[in-house]
Amino acid sequence: MSAVLHEQSWRAQLELGFTRRAERTVISRRKHVGPLIVQKPFYPEGDVCHVYLLHPPGGVVGGDRLEIKAAVDQQAHALITTPASGKFYRSNDTLATQAQYLTVAGDAILEWLPQETILFADSHVAMTTRVDVAEDANFIGWDIVCLGRPASGEQYELGQCRQAFEIWRDEKPIIIERAKYKGGSDMLSASWGMAGYSVSGTMIALNADEALLHALRDIEIEKGQGQFSVSLIDDVLVCRFLGHQGEAARRCFVQAWQLIRPKLIGRQASVPRIWNT
Repeated sequence: MSAVLHEQSWRAQLELGFTRRAERTVISRRKHVGPLIVQKPFYPEGDVCHVYLLHPPGGVVGGDRLEIKAAVDQQAHALITTPASGKFYRSNDTLATQAQYLTVAGDAILEWLPQETILFADSHVAMTTRVDVAEDANFIGWDIVCLGRPASGEQYELGQCRQAFEIWRDEKPIIIERAKYKGGSDMLSASWGMAGYSVSGTMIALNADEALLHALRDIEIEKGQGQFSVSLIDDVLVCRFLGHQGEAARRCFVQAWQLIRPKLIGRQASVPRIWNT
């Protein structure tokens, strides 16, 4: 089914539920409206449900509204990623929105690992991610935003993006972040902002400790590719990346994930095959 908002705009919704059945996690609930779907899940680890989110149009234009809801039930384990980078195209002052609402029940695990999001010059975007976790749930997730397409000579001189990211544990906020990227603004070049970099990434993992913090501080970034930092707030591990390429940000976060996953989940990192295509 699909619902057209304007002549060339889409309202797309996807709802997923993950449940532990017998020896593995399955998609127990699935509902979609418009061009936002998943195909069959993959099981490279045997029991963990790997899912690829698909947006067939390949990009978001002004007026589009995308909404994703995913709920992981008790003792289930899901890994959600995307087959390619997300793209927000030039929109001539018309707002495009993407909202993600993720819920992780007790003794459940969600890994939210989408590929980078590219904001084309003169795009107008609002992005929201809210994660609700139970006290004994586990969550690892990242978000990578690329401003413009510098490799193609396109700088982010026009446009605007508002970004919100929240994590709530047992209905209490543990991470509340807001960001606003405005094309051509001083923030993009200032040392207190993007410092001239065009790629910003944040990775968060729950239930971490000081030992993991120190292990991640040994990650080295390729010379000239950017800056990486990590901090620990109570048991919330926060990794930051600033750089020039989305691929460099993802490589950095994959390194971090390969250290985080065995410590917090007790599993070696199983890289989704789609990342290699």
